[in-house]
Amino acid sequence: MRRGLFSLSDLPAWCVLNDVSFIDVKVANISGKGYGLVAEKDLVNGDDNSESPILLTVPKELVLCAEAVEEYAKESKNFRQLLDAAGHQSTRCDVLLFLLVQLVLSSPDYEGGQGPSTPWTQYSCLLPEEIPTPTMWSDAELSLLRGTSLEPVVPAKLITLTKEFDDLRAKVTELPFWNELLSIDEAITVKDWILLDALYRSRSLGLPKSGESMVPCLDLVNHSSQDTAYWEENDKSEVVLPLCKGSKVIRGDEITIDYGHDKSPAEMLFNYGFIDLESNTRSLALPLAPLDDDPLAAAKLHAFGLPPRLRLEEDESGVPHWTAPFMYLMCLNEEDGLEFRVLQETDGSRHLTVFWQGADITDKTSTIKDLIQDHELHQIFELRVLTILSNIVQQKLEELADVKEDLLGPVRAERRQAASYLRSLEKGILEKSHQVLNEQTSQLLQDETVIGYLQAMAPDGNDISAEAADDEDDFS
Repeated sequence: MRRGLFSLSDLPAWCVLNDVSFIDVKVANISGKGYGLVAEKDLVNGDDNSESPILLTVPKELVLCAEAVEEYAKESKNFRQLLDAAGHQSTRCDVLLFLLVQLVLSSPDYEGGQGPSTPWTQYSCLLPEEIPTPTMWSDAELSLLRGTSLEPVVPAKLITLTKEFDDLRAKVTELPFWNELLSIDEAITVKDWILLDALYRSRSLGLPKSGESMVPCLDLVNHSSQDTAYWEENDKSEVVLPLCKGSKVIRGDEITIDYGHDKSPAEMLFNYGFIDLESNTRSLALPLAPLDDDPLAAAKLHAFGLPPRLRLEEDESGVPHWTAPFMYLMCLNEEDGLEFRVLQETDGSRHLTVFWQGADITDKTSTIKDLIQDHELHQIFELRVLTILSNIVQQKLEELADVKEDLLGPVRAERRQAASYLRSLEKGILEKSHQVLNEQTSQLLQDETVIGYLQAMAPDGNDISAEAADDEDDFS
């Protein structure tokens, strides 16, 4: 379905009609970034100012959040049917359904009467048709992410989006208009759903009062780790954009906000389609899976309750640190004192409970690292964890080193550059982490408790501490 027409020159009139106020700033095309916000005069916010200058004010009624979607459903009977049939799963899902309706209402190909238009009907036409997030990359461009932490993430996301769209089509079979649009005419396809998801991920933000939301005009402000403005909700629930304390912006310079200074490069690329080269955050996250031969694998995953992750992050000095709460649960077994029981309630329901050394830790599985500190074999548990971590990091390094470009199509330069930077950065983090893990393992192998344990476990009581580094897999 063709998009409606709404150009940057139409925005001022739209803002007047909808009470959006730009103060000493305007929206303009920024080279290499698309739309952005620039100062129309020199702007200064001294540290001694009692109030920060406000650059943008957006009325509460324009904020696209869960409450706004529900309000629109009260006005539109047809959208209510769509929302009740396929929505109410998450704020994101409901917002995407709302945007889908605006896509239809604003299209020049649309001739029906499926509901009242809103300010978003026109404003959504200003949003780009192409977002540089990896879910919208070509297959050739996605091949550039091999070996990185995003390699498994993007295909998994695309599978999820395809399933969501297929479920949507299945759920509207009893709604003639939407069934014809989604299933028969295919005026709306999964590509539209992928675009709407990319728009939401790259433009939504968490508001203190309204929750996860999209805010028109504010979503045109670009990111910088050296941001000059920030957003907040005032006492009228309006979304405003004040100038940061101590900021000075010269006329014609861009106004920027911080999308999240603690986001990893992979997260920035996945959600926004770029990597901030000025950011000091150097980290990556990798999925974890239980050991293949662990009979308690399924129980551990269920008890942990969250997707297990390994996070590697460098501090300000460039020293890598790791966090992986599930790893400790993964490396313990029944012989150590870990036990799973099924508790049956009086109403017949059953729950999995977790015990450590006889104590119920069902609600504390994410903190099991702290619970094992006083165990006599604590150092052995640490050795198991370090051994597996080292193997995971080594495997990722090998995958990155084995990447060979066999592109089967054209690749845009900016996407090649982003993927190359991500590979280089993650390789550096992995190399430093592997070195630190090896050093920590070597220190543990000199511990008297570890030496005694390993000697006792050796077939003939041999001194195997010198052999440990060559056969670390045996200790996992």
